[in-house]
Amino acid sequence: MRKENQTELSGFLLLDLSTQPEHQRLLASLFLAMYLLILLGNLLIILLIRLDAHLCQTPMYFFLTHLSLADVGFASVTIPKMLQNLLFQVKTISYSGCLVQMYSYMAFGNTDSFLLASMAYDRYLAICHPLYYTTLMSHKRCLLLVTTCWVLASLHSLLYTLMMSRLAFCSTREIPQFFCEIYPLLGLSCSDTSLIETTALVEGFLDVLGPFFLVVISYVRIFYTILNVPSKHGKRKAFSTCGSHLSVVILFYGNLCWVYLQPPSKNSDKSVVPSLMYTVVTPMLNPFIYTLRNNEMKAALKRLVGRLRSFQG
Repeated sequence: MRKENQTELSGFLLLDLSTQPEHQRLLASLFLAMYLLILLGNLLIILLIRLDAHLCQTPMYFFLTHLSLADVGFASVTIPKMLQNLLFQVKTISYSGCLVQMYSYMAFGNTDSFLLASMAYDRYLAICHPLYYTTLMSHKRCLLLVTTCWVLASLHSLLYTLMMSRLAFCSTREIPQFFCEIYPLLGLSCSDTSLIETTALVEGFLDVLGPFFLVVISYVRIFYTILNVPSKHGKRKAFSTCGSHLSVVILFYGNLCWVYLQPPSKNSDKSVVPSLMYTVVTPMLNPFIYTLRNNEMKAALKRLVGRLRSFQG
């Protein structure tokens, strides 16, 4: 109990991305630019969908609005603290602040995963069952799916945060990561962590692979249906409706596997690069994928620019 109270008062030390001042300023400038791109890109997607009468009534873009919102939250959990560390050498984070960061990181990350699975299910219904699509993906059902994604992700994160809050930590307070993540924190604990590790192995396995398998099954059915389309134009049109989502799925789960499927011996400083890819690069690239590869989003952007020009004129 004494060790736990001591940790709560002193907090933790986060990893330095670089010990050289010139590198720190360069990295801070780079990550600040990337963070601004994340904010601007995802908020632009939300704005485009909300202001466009066609997109805001389409289930796929309703899910995309929430995906962009989750990406903004996901990046905002880790990057501002990382910038503070790089610019002002404030490496410390309080015990409660660490738990809040861990909870938020897991909540937004899992929401991303669940939303991508919901979007895959939406594409499956649109391509494989087009006659029933409007009925099956009503606004009420879309709202229910999105609410379920947010609630399940929040409950998942709350479970681990409550278990972590009951642990005592040793005198070593240096987290081998640039943000508070569950596995590096478990390595600093003096308590018995077998319950959390077993829970993470079983529940976490289902939590990650469940949405992933739903995505895989959906796309297997989608590709099977598309291959049976007689015309090349029909196949091309069907592929175009799910190309952007499939690109985001590959990027998201590819980085997720890179981070969490490494051997235990590599779960230290070497996990920084894949973690940066997962927490910074993926949320930054998602808006570009959905705007540059999606004709409807490009058309909505042109309509918005045209409206702004006519308003100024």
